[in-house]
Amino acid sequence: MVMSVQFQLSSSPSSSRLWLPNSPSPPISISPQFIPTRCSRFSTSPLAATPTLQSQYPTIQIIGNNTFDGSEGGTGTDLWTGLDTDLYHWTKVLRPVQWFPGHIAKAEKELKEQLKLMDVVIEVRDGRIPLSTSHPQMDLWLGNKKRILVLNREDMISTADRNAWAEYFTRHGTKVVFSNGQLGMGTLKLCRLAKELAADVNVKRRAKGLLPRPVRAGIVGYPNVGKSSLINRLLKRRMCPAAPRPGVTRDLRWVRFGKDLELLDSPGILPMRISDQSAAIKLAICDDIGERSYDVADVAAILVQMLTKLPAVGRDALCKRYKFRVDSECGKIFIEKLALHLFNGDVHQAAYRVLSDFRKGRFGWTSLERPPR
Repeated sequence: MVMSVQFQLSSSPSSSRLWLPNSPSPPISISPQFIPTRCSRFSTSPLAATPTLQSQYPTIQIIGNNTFDGSEGGTGTDLWTGLDTDLYHWTKVLRPVQWFPGHIAKAEKELKEQLKLMDVVIEVRDGRIPLSTSHPQMDLWLGNKKRILVLNREDMISTADRNAWAEYFTRHGTKVVFSNGQLGMGTLKLCRLAKELAADVNVKRRAKGLLPRPVRAGIVGYPNVGKSSLINRLLKRRMCPAAPRPGVTRDLRWVRFGKDLELLDSPGILPMRISDQSAAIKLAICDDIGERSYDVADVAAILVQMLTKLPAVGRDALCKRYKFRVDSECGKIFIEKLALHLFNGDVHQAAYRVLSDFRKGRFGWTSLERPPR
């Protein structure tokens, strides 16, 4: 039986048809001739939508930009600022994404001890989300230690993204290296820079009459950002376990590179509690956090809405990829229609396909963040 639900809406002249994650939508009756193409319309100001019939649907609140097509949205910094604002409101009602397996607490304690031995610290971040893969306590832990920032997976972002981040970090006096841990691009430059930054270590040792020793460089960062892959490429052999999923490396390990460099491979370190849920969703999208920590369908729906807004992708790229047309700007509707189109109604498989396609660059390579103003 099809139950119709009416909503009392505000009279705001502009409206937004964006999906608020985890907000149940009314039951949909689908026949082969009909597939829903529109989400419920909401005002751009907070509002309460109250069903007139008895149901389990809660009060819904949303704040969003009513322009969601990348071809029509803002450009430059305004577009990214608007996207961040929308993402904040989409994630407010989601179950918080938190992931802190037992080995991370142990690794964090050991890493703090090993930091005392390091001459230089190499912090690896995901080039698609450099801000979201920055540990909020890293600056406190490192203090005045010399640091190199590595933005890995440079092959997964556009040239414009790369240039924007290079300019941003250079302006802030941070030495940054772009790398591709899978192919080894940037690894030799990283090795050379680490030795240069720590050259004064052996100068001081010689002045004291001590023999020189290898430079000690610790490689730190979030899970699955490519730390172990970088080391393996530097050594040209598989010395550290690596796989395209979070949580593979569980112990700290020193490895020697030549006669004058030692590298510490460490497990991915996350905060015990991720307070920025917009960042947490980006971690889920980029597979930088354990899959058990989030709902795949919710994350995929948010990804669809983000990609639709980005001019580098847009709604047309999504429709072209899956060979069907969706007029709705609603990520949840898109996932549901994709499930009917390819997976016999299995929403979980459809959501996983969208996330997998993004991670493999099927929509083109693009960053999900740009430098702040």
